[in-house]
Amino acid sequence: MTENDATTPVTETMVDEQAPDGSTELLETPEEGDDAVTLDPADAPGSDEPAAPAPDPAPVPATTSVPAPVPHPTPRPVPRAVPRPPSATPSSVAPARPAVVPVPAPSDAAEAALAATFGRVDDDGTVYVRESAGERAVGQFPGASGDDALALYVRRFLDLHAKVVVFETRLTATDLAIKEIDQTLARLTEELAEPAAVGDLDALRERLDALRPIALERRALVDGERAAAKDAALKVRTEIVEAAERISGTDPERIQWRPAGEQLRVLLDQWKESQRTGPRLDRPLEESLWKRFSHARTTFDRERRHFFAELEQRNSQAKTVKDQLVAQAEALSTSTDWAATASAYRDLMNDWKAAGRASRHDDDALWARFRAAQDTFFAARDNAATATDTEFRANLDIKESLLAEAEQLLPLTDLAAAKRTLRAIQDRWDGAGKVPRGDIQRIEARLRAVETAIRDADQAVWTRSNPETRARAEGAAAQLQAAIAGLEADLAAAEASGNARKTAEAQAALDARRSWLEQVERAARES
Repeated sequence: MTENDATTPVTETMVDEQAPDGSTELLETPEEGDDAVTLDPADAPGSDEPAAPAPDPAPVPATTSVPAPVPHPTPRPVPRAVPRPPSATPSSVAPARPAVVPVPAPSDAAEAALAATFGRVDDDGTVYVRESAGERAVGQFPGASGDDALALYVRRFLDLHAKVVVFETRLTATDLAIKEIDQTLARLTEELAEPAAVGDLDALRERLDALRPIALERRALVDGERAAAKDAALKVRTEIVEAAERISGTDPERIQWRPAGEQLRVLLDQWKESQRTGPRLDRPLEESLWKRFSHARTTFDRERRHFFAELEQRNSQAKTVKDQLVAQAEALSTSTDWAATASAYRDLMNDWKAAGRASRHDDDALWARFRAAQDTFFAARDNAATATDTEFRANLDIKESLLAEAEQLLPLTDLAAAKRTLRAIQDRWDGAGKVPRGDIQRIEARLRAVETAIRDADQAVWTRSNPETRARAEGAAAQLQAAIAGLEADLAAAEASGNARKTAEAQAALDARRSWLEQVERAARES
């Protein structure tokens, strides 16, 4: 840069530095990834003033050269992160390229002034920084005043300082990742090794070193949180897999396929949501869980297809059987053999239940035909029974009058006359004919009651007049009389001896025998 070019703006991305051979080289521009934690000094903590807007860029000569009367130390080019605009996102930031931007003034004049005290500028424009290891050349700015030469390197120091401050702040963030901690710490360590900057670099390195144990603690905390999140995600995934396995392991004869299929779809959505929003599990573990989940879904689909294939076959077989039953039922619907056909319909109904179910549509249609055939037959039978009952109504009146005549025989006064009258009533009863079905049991029960009463009375008379029965009764009376005589003698002896116990026993036995004798004699008199 010549004296005539002194008014040309000097940018932080394009600076001519003099090499030992007198040539100039361009400082390296920052790469896209170097500003992961870079914050503009205006946005750094403690800075309340916005950064001054840069003036419109001025043209830079295509080539500039400065003759070097004597060789000067040449600093290594140091990449510097370009501050990202606050509204910029990683996808919207264009790749860095050389730009002609004037060096803005530091936002904090006090910090800039303090940082400038750690540097100096030679007469030939070489800029030095003082460190604990000694003085080190960081660059060259020929043809400019000392303050202008220091401004660029002070600004770089303030940028490094801002990066450290931002990293220090980010260590308390909840969304800080382990990779970000490691990468940022390594990058700042590299940038602070021998930066082309002027300021209290030793203090800045000490501040960064003080952050290392904090970063380790934060790293351990993040690592623990990530492990806990992975454990929780593993639990959720395992519960999803186990739920799917329970569904797939249900007995195909008891499972409800439609709700179960819907539950599996919900579980799949939950798996995808957990995979999308949750932490990433270890690949072998995740693959193992997915294989189990996939196997459960495959098993469910296979069993469902097998079940419905068998169901379709059973439905087809049931339809064939029921077609035959319907044909038989329809053939019997016009029969007038009421008893036999009613029994046949009962057998057809049992066969229908044993045939199983066809498909709902076929089963309903076949049942409608079967039921219609039944209804036709039984309606015809009921109509015939109604006509018959009308015809038998007169017979019922006759039997009602016969019942009244038979019931007048009770209670019995003359058994022989009652028996003769009952036989005449029974003969007329049989000749009266049938009665309506609804009245058969009623009138038959009334006649049986009269018959039973007369038969019981006749049996009782025969029993009493039976010679064998009478002989047994007389023999029993004689035995009781002999027993009574013996007991009277025992009672007298007990009373004479004064034995109260024997007296009581003899009296009880004597009373019992006398009671039995009275019953036997009464039965003999009645006969």
